[in-house]
Amino acid sequence: MTTINDNTVSPALLNSMNTSKAAAATATDSAGATQDRFMKLLITQMKNQDPMNPLDNAQVTSQLAQLSTVTGIDKLNATMGTLKDSYQSSQALQATSLIGHGVLVPGNSAVLADGKAVLGMDLPGAADAVSVTIRDGSGNVVRKMDLGAQAAGTLPLGWDGKTDKGAAAASGQYSFEVSASSAGSALKATTLSYDEVGSVSTGASGTKLNLKGGSSAALADVREII
Repeated sequence: MTTINDNTVSPALLNSMNTSKAAAATATDSAGATQDRFMKLLITQMKNQDPMNPLDNAQVTSQLAQLSTVTGIDKLNATMGTLKDSYQSSQALQATSLIGHGVLVPGNSAVLADGKAVLGMDLPGAADAVSVTIRDGSGNVVRKMDLGAQAAGTLPLGWDGKTDKGAAAASGQYSFEVSASSAGSALKATTLSYDEVGSVSTGASGTKLNLKGGSSAALADVREII
């Protein structure tokens, strides 16, 4: 009979159990398989214990407690995975209601069509002076709008397509920037682009809104639905 001194498992026994463990892991990584491997190792250890120096009850109880903890963690991980999948499906279903609607998401572009464009900003605090500068593709200033004092939060803004000289700007894509200040201190405003939701997709990164302009945005990126 193989004797195990000091309540340790012999290298030969460990190698045997590790081989079985590797084979089982290849087949499945379930909590049941983990529990089965653990119990086999514990039973083998008890069968080969030194009769003159048997395993201590406290040691056996400790090992069983470890098994219970591992099994519980595996079950918790499985439950969390199920909840995550359920949440993602629910989120995707809710997101489909946005298809065909306009949204404001972080960005600094504005598309002028039929003499009008929509853009926006998100102010972190109340501002006593806010201005918007619109530029063409070459970076030239086309229009500058002074909006005066504005409250904190999301602010949608329409552009009538007129330049500073009163002429009609050409249709196309423009960029813009926001300058805001409060009591002489600059506020870091977030520029918001307008686009329409064309479709919704899901993947490893979560639910995505596919915008008609060609870009995509997460649901958390939507600051306002128009």
